[in-house]
Amino acid sequence: MSDTRRRVKVYTLNEDRQWDDRGTGHVSSSYVERLKGMSLLVRAESDGSLLLESKINPNTAYQKQQDTLIVWSEAENYDLALSFQEKAGCDEIWEKICQVQGKDPSVEVTQDLIESEEEHIEEMPETSPLIDLPTCELNKLEEIADLVTSVLSSPIRREKLALALENEGYIKKLLQLFQVCENLENTEGLHHLYEIIRGILFLNKATLFEVMFSDECIMDVVGCLEYDPSLAQPKRHREFLTKTAKFKEVIPITDSELRQKIHQTYRVQYIQDIILPTPSVFEENFLSTLTSFIFFNKVEIVSMLQEDEKFLSEVFAQLTDEATDDDKRCELVNFFKEFCAFSQTLQPQNRDAFFKTLAKLGILPALEIVMGMDDLQVRSAATDIFSYLVEFSPSMVREFVMQEAQQSDDDILLINVVIEQMICDTDPELGGAVQLMGLLRTLIDPENMLATANKTEKSEFLNFFYNHCMHVLTAPLLANTSEDKCEKVLSTRHVVANSLNFLPPGALRFMRRIIGLKDEFYNRYITKGNLFEPVINALLDNGTRYNLLNSAVIELFEFIRVEDIKSLIAHIVENFYNALESIEYVQTFKGLKTKYEQEKDRQSQKLNSVPSILRSNRFRRDARALEEDEEMWFNEDEEEEGEAVVPPVEKSKQEDDFPDSYEKFMETKKAKESEDKENLPKRTSAGGFKFTFSHSASAANGANGANSKSVAAQTSPASSNGSSSKSTALSPAVPAPKGSLVGLVDYPDDEDDDEEEETSPRKRPRLGS
Repeated sequence: MSDTRRRVKVYTLNEDRQWDDRGTGHVSSSYVERLKGMSLLVRAESDGSLLLESKINPNTAYQKQQDTLIVWSEAENYDLALSFQEKAGCDEIWEKICQVQGKDPSVEVTQDLIESEEEHIEEMPETSPLIDLPTCELNKLEEIADLVTSVLSSPIRREKLALALENEGYIKKLLQLFQVCENLENTEGLHHLYEIIRGILFLNKATLFEVMFSDECIMDVVGCLEYDPSLAQPKRHREFLTKTAKFKEVIPITDSELRQKIHQTYRVQYIQDIILPTPSVFEENFLSTLTSFIFFNKVEIVSMLQEDEKFLSEVFAQLTDEATDDDKRCELVNFFKEFCAFSQTLQPQNRDAFFKTLAKLGILPALEIVMGMDDLQVRSAATDIFSYLVEFSPSMVREFVMQEAQQSDDDILLINVVIEQMICDTDPELGGAVQLMGLLRTLIDPENMLATANKTEKSEFLNFFYNHCMHVLTAPLLANTSEDKCEKVLSTRHVVANSLNFLPPGALRFMRRIIGLKDEFYNRYITKGNLFEPVINALLDNGTRYNLLNSAVIELFEFIRVEDIKSLIAHIVENFYNALESIEYVQTFKGLKTKYEQEKDRQSQKLNSVPSILRSNRFRRDARALEEDEEMWFNEDEEEEGEAVVPPVEKSKQEDDFPDSYEKFMETKKAKESEDKENLPKRTSAGGFKFTFSHSASAANGANGANSKSVAAQTSPASSNGSSSKSTALSPAVPAPKGSLVGLVDYPDDEDDDEEEETSPRKRPRLGS
């Protein structure tokens, strides 16, 4: 519809006395047969659905506030409000309401608020509709104060007094007396004026607020509230508002109405939060209209600023301009901080539009600049803005940093700037670091990541984080666990392995937390990096001692057994069981072996039940693996034309949890064991085994041929995907023939890491060596 006069927002007052936005639409008044009377109808502008259908009850008290608001109660605890885009539309509907109720449209309230019929009969005789106010003179101030205080206990008398004050222009006369009393230093009169103005605020009347909070009157109202009789000396609120709290226009605001609204809102908020005492239990509802007054002002300010794209564009341009001086940039950041704080008054759909506007204009790249500045105040304000954005949409922030990584170095990525600020917080109580830690945790929490057919945010972002940010996050840990202070972390394996040689409980808690997620993404990373080896070596070095380390390691493996994490169970049993089977004081490891064998039998039975024509010597765990296999089939077919795509040979353990040719593998293993008896790990004095893998784990763990207590097995030939096969003395590897399939999950970055680790000349001693 093009009729903006009838365009309204519908609000309802919730249990917390806050206004909830129910939608935007167009209002009309018409006779509704079902309700048997003239009614207000609001239809949504988006789809024409009915947002509101309310009969104009002859006895309902409708109030007109701030020229564009109509407020009323339909039930005891159900308040409604219509906020009009234009004053003309509000006046038009107000006339319809007054016409139904037989009232003059010049009134601001259509009915007196009546508590009970008895009170109405007793206190509101038709012959005296209003309260007679004393003459506004100095010698009458005590009488006026007593009158205002006495009516607060009765809703009817409050309404009567409000009408009398409004009709006679009484408030402006009172404020003139305030100036006289202050000039005469009439302390008694000033104390009476404090009681009078405070009582008028508690009348909870929007029409009176419009007078009291006007530019002409508001500072005198603040002045009256300085003279609290309970204080030995008056407060200096006016001095603060006029001299200390300076209004700074970071970009000149040409709209005088907007500027006046900002000034008014700040001062009224100050009156509510600072000047007025906390209301008693009997006064808690006296200021509900004041809260609504501030709320609607903030909504209007945000809307007006958001619609002024020229203003916001100029703010962003100066914020990111290198020529902008530090003081100016500080003002700009503080403006955005307050702007975002005001946006919290918006309803969800309006808040979405607000933050999308900021994102479109470039709030995130701007924050990246200011969060790295030296000024502590600027960084603090920028952090607050960043928290609003992360709370609003973690996905929006993730998408930005991943796109940014394609064009920028790791050191200047927004998320790395956040990590650096967290690590380098100079606050002794780490207030900023704790706030940033919470934001970082939100960003890397898989539970709030999106997963759609076209976009798997979890895998994409976590891959990005490990490749571009993990080395920044773990740098302080490595600085305390590495002899070479400048060494850059190469993989999560270093963190766990190194920590086990200096901080066993902390490292185990870290690994236990990762396994507790039960996420196959992490599980694959753990098995590929052989992260269980330092854990098991620590357990074996600990021997039979019953201590924190022993309990923590046993609990870790018991969790894997109870939760039946199949990929980890298979990895542990296939690679470490010979070393662990001697541990009999718990049944955890035998239980892992039992789980492994049960799963192997189940998979074997499942495979045998499939017709041989469908097997093709390829065991697939699920439909997803099937799709990935087929995709690689076509990829390899294009690259290696003429070669067999699926050779009938065994695959490595990294391709499948349980290989098809397991029986053949075990036969080869048994034959090989007889040849390698001399190379088996020797029992330690504690009765356990000690062993070390021959791949990069040796370098990370510090084991070498000269000082290690374990014997490494020969490595198998390189597989077709370029990564070296991993084997132990307990489990000889089967060489992968030329042309074997690439693993279903490829980690190209890890291959580089392994090569670097294998060529590393420096090796650290293992725990207990």
